[in-house]
Order: sequence, then structure tokens, then C-alpha cells
Amino acid sequence: MSAPKQSTKKSLRPEDERLSVGSSFAYGLQHVLTMYGGIIAVPLIIGNAAGLDPNGISILIASCLFMGGLATILQSWGVPFFGSQLPLVQGVSFAGVATMTSILAGGDGLPAVFGSVIVASVIGLVVAPAFALIVKYFPPVVTGTVITTIGLSLMPVAAGWAMGGNAEAADYGSARNILIAVGTLAVVLILSRIPVATVSRLSILLAIVIGTIVCAIFGWADFSEVFARGIFAFPEPFAFGWPTFSAAAIISMFIVIIVTFAETTADIIAVGEIVKTKVDSKRISNGLRADMLSSAVSPVFNSFTQSAFAQNVGLVAITGVKSRFVVTAGGVILLVLGLLPVMGGVVAAVPSPVLGGAGIVLFGTVAASGIRTLSKVEYEGNLNMIIVAVSLAFGIIPVVEPDFYNSFPSWVGIILHSGISSATLMAVLLNLVFNHIGAKSKDRSDRSVFVAGTGRVIRKEELQRLVDHEAILTEGDTVKDGKIVDCNGEEVPVVTDEQHEKVIEAAKNGEVKTQDDVRRVIQEDEV
Repeated sequence: MSAPKQSTKKSLRPEDERLSVGSSFAYGLQHVLTMYGGIIAVPLIIGNAAGLDPNGISILIASCLFMGGLATILQSWGVPFFGSQLPLVQGVSFAGVATMTSILAGGDGLPAVFGSVIVASVIGLVVAPAFALIVKYFPPVVTGTVITTIGLSLMPVAAGWAMGGNAEAADYGSARNILIAVGTLAVVLILSRIPVATVSRLSILLAIVIGTIVCAIFGWADFSEVFARGIFAFPEPFAFGWPTFSAAAIISMFIVIIVTFAETTADIIAVGEIVKTKVDSKRISNGLRADMLSSAVSPVFNSFTQSAFAQNVGLVAITGVKSRFVVTAGGVILLVLGLLPVMGGVVAAVPSPVLGGAGIVLFGTVAASGIRTLSKVEYEGNLNMIIVAVSLAFGIIPVVEPDFYNSFPSWVGIILHSGISSATLMAVLLNLVFNHIGAKSKDRSDRSVFVAGTGRVIRKEELQRLVDHEAILTEGDTVKDGKIVDCNGEEVPVVTDEQHEKVIEAAKNGEVKTQDDVRRVIQEDEV
């Protein structure tokens, strides 16, 4: 009798789910539409700063779409040592805009920008594994804070889209634009309630299509430039000249790479939380290497540093489509858009207010995912509350006051001007100080007003006094079903005098910080 055949199939991770080709490309298109405005924004800004004509700017846009597609495929599909194999869409990073415009202001032009990106990215490729080792310092108190900050820091982008996208346009912020965004948002919400999985999952894409059609009917969508750049065009290598290399530009760009590391690490962890899959230092290292390889190759095809797009993390959360192959399909679409400017022109014709209405849901979902993660954090007997409070504040400061760091050296602004980077750095630092350095030898439970509280007990004789006078209730205590419940909804144990003394002694020794600790001491006494 032959031995039973053993299955050689690996257990599928949530992100390894395969959908039909049609569904994959439909959901992939939804990802592209979500991040399209962001991926073309950087080449528009840099192209204008470099003094390029419309044709030169169109070359930059096509190049960024082309490289964004290649980078997305590498990150989501993955090859040995490169790619996190998670549903992460890649594109040109906003983190480098300030640095690149500064390099251009120095008069060296785009070749100096491309040269600095190549060298800084190669250095980043070498140091990426070392950076990935800090993943153990990203517990829920850090990841939840960062994810929440990502969502909140993206809201101004959604608001800008809703107002019209172009701040210099005559109708920017008009009631019409905002009503279009609100209408798109309403369509998203209505479609999300339809009890058909395909419709609800594609609610964002369908709402964008419906919003665009309505705008076209009323003449609010402009398709006149769809064929302006021709049908097909392959990005010309080094179209703006061979790269040049400047030590100052390379150092400045490497600081951008470090910021990109922090942002991409946060995005990898965030999407891992949403997908509910394991994310370890090896996976982060592979993801960062994919970022750096893509960034090093990008200047060859007239593009810039690549990183994961946070807004697409929100799309994964809201649709529930966790398959990385859907994102790979989105990468193929980006690649085609880079080769077929006519298709890019169609996507570019989607009115900004329509994208704004969809963005409100997407970015709000990212923040909500972070809040859900923060709800898992233990706040009793520690300083996690102040870690969250200070880190969130640092993350929001650049959002509400963009000029906050203008008086500081430029390298400070490069690092802290990004709310995501600010929150990440502060959360990691405070977590190290409060939860790692000396945490085993020192009890901080009674040293700060920010500590949520420690475990409590009530002696039986005090319970009688409570019955007679209600003298021992503290603020927030209630009596429910004959039991005393504290402000956190936890039952306050009733103990004997001997048990009370043991609990007090254990608290002095730092062994009791929560109600679970109290119950453990009581159980040990009963044994």
C-alpha cells in the first residue's frame, strides 16, 4: 500500500488570492485612478521648476507612469530579494520635491537631479537591510499612530482635489466643484450599500466613472487634450542629458532616501495590518530594496525616487480586495499608460473634484484603520498615551502649518516637513525611551499624569461601608448587577484583608499595574 500523498502546496496568504483576469484589471484600474493625480503631480511641479515646455513636461509625466508601473510590478509580484509581495502601488515620491527644486534652483538642471537620485538610491540599496531590522520597534502603538497620521495628512490632498485641483484657477473652491465632490462621495456610499459584492468592491471606480460622465454631460470635463501627445511613445533614456553628480546634491537626496525608508516601512506595516498577514524584517528589507532598485533605474527613463503610495493602502482597506496580483495588474496599466499617452490623456481628463469625493473616503479609511490598531494598545500602567498624543501632534503640525519649519536648516525641513516622517520618527523615539530603555528595571506607573491607571481592589469591610454610605466609590465607578465596575468597564475585585495587603505589596514592587495583574495575585493567594 502506497504512502498517502503529501500536499506540497503552501498555505495561501491573504495577499496571494488570485481573481479572474477581468476582475484583477478592473480593481487594478481603480488603484490607478486613485493615485493618478499624485503620480503626475511631481513631474508637473519639477517640470515647471526646471522651466520645461509642455512637451518636456509630457515626457516627464509619461516617464513617471512607465517607471511607476515597473516599480509596482516589482514590489507586488516580487523576485528573490526584491519586493514585499504585498498590494502596494509604487509611484514618484513627494518626499523629494523640496530637495529637487532646491537642486534646480542651484542652476545645475535636471541632470544634477537625476545624478543625485541614482547615487543616493544605490547607497540606499546597500543599507536597506540594516534599516529593516528596526521592525521590532514598530509595535501597535507606533504603527497605529503612523497609519492614523497617514490618513489625516492626506486629507488636504482630497480637499484640494474637491476644490478643483488647481489653486490658481478661477473656479477653485467654487460651490460647483465642492458639490461635484459631495455627489461623488454620495455615489460611493450608495454603491457600498448595494448587496452585490462586485458592485460594492468597485464602488470607488464606478463612482469616478459616473462622476466623470455627469461632468462631461454638463461640459465640466475637458477631453480635448487626449490626443495631444500622440498614440504611442516609448520613454527616451536620458532625454534631458547625461546625469551630473554633485556631492551636496547627493547628500541632500540621501536624506530624502531615509525619509522614504520611514514612509515605505510605515506603508508596508500598514497594508500588512489591513491584509492581516505577517510582516517581518525580511519582508520589509525586500520591499525597501525594491524601492531603491526602482529609484536607481528611474533617472535612466527620466523619472525620480519611487515609494509606496499611501492612498492606495486606503483603497485596499475600503474594498477588502487584498490580492497583490490586483496591484500587479494596476502596474501593467500604469506601464501601458506610460507607453500610450492617449490613454493617459483619458485618465487625466477625470475632473479633480470627482477624485476629491473619492479621496475623502479613501484617506478617511486609512485614518480609521490606524484608530482600529490603536484600540488594541494597552494604556494602563505605561506612557503609551503620551506616545500617541505627541507623535500625532508632530505628524499633524506640517499639515496644518506647512511653514512651521521654514526657519530651520533645510535638512530639518526635508525630514520633518512630511507629517508621516515626523510621526514615524517621534513614535519610534518615544517608544524606545518609554518602553525599551530601562523599562525592565524601572516602574514608570506612578511618575506621570498621562498614565491611564493601575489595578484596584476593594476590601470586604469597605464594601459594607459602600452599602451604608457609598464612601469608597471613585470617579467613574458604578454598581452593576451587584458588582463594582470602574471607569474602564472592568470589575473591581473584592478581597480579604490578607489579599489586600498582598496586592498592595505587589504594587509597591512594580508587579501590579493592571486588573489582570490583580487577579493573578489573588489567584496565587487562593492556591
